[in-house]
Amino acid sequence: MAKAGAEVILLHMDNRPYADDGLINRAVKLAEQLRKETGQEMPLYMAAHGPTQKTISERVDSLYQCVLCKHAMQLTAKALCIKLRAKAVVMGDSLGQVASQTLLNIRAEMKDVDFPILRPLIGYDKLEIIEIAERIGTMELSNLPAVGCTIVPKKVVTESDIVKAQSYYEVTELNRLAQECAENATRLS
Repeated sequence: MAKAGAEVILLHMDNRPYADDGLINRAVKLAEQLRKETGQEMPLYMAAHGPTQKTISERVDSLYQCVLCKHAMQLTAKALCIKLRAKAVVMGDSLGQVASQTLLNIRAEMKDVDFPILRPLIGYDKLEIIEIAERIGTMELSNLPAVGCTIVPKKVVTESDIVKAQSYYEVTELNRLAQECAENATRLS
């Protein structure tokens, strides 16, 4: 997106206690490399996502954990965009790479977000994305040691029911949680 002329603001969703500090370290190093590669300032913000993950896990069918997580991240990014006067959310989705990136799940996750979401990698396969990461110097950094999301259930939905997902969004009050998350986001670098 920076290559296309967009001024980029980065957002790291801090999943602690369901992840470790290694992911924050990785996000900072990736931001540094992207700044070096693009010559842009690219401020890096961090928003506490762990409390939202906890609420989701306590209130809905575990099959929908990842769908609600992704929806909450999009709502948080939207709220931060509005706060910082950004014009769109950019995500690194690649169609079908993981459960939250199936077409039906993407459809459910973006329901009622009502904000532009750009997905420049959507049609790339894993190998093409790896080639890009190697070319821009982020591949090695992306593999730094860290404990990823530990709240992901063993089984998740890949073809979510949009009506059911919507009812879960309401039960968990994701709009309110995302707004609070964005309001309390802090700049890391």
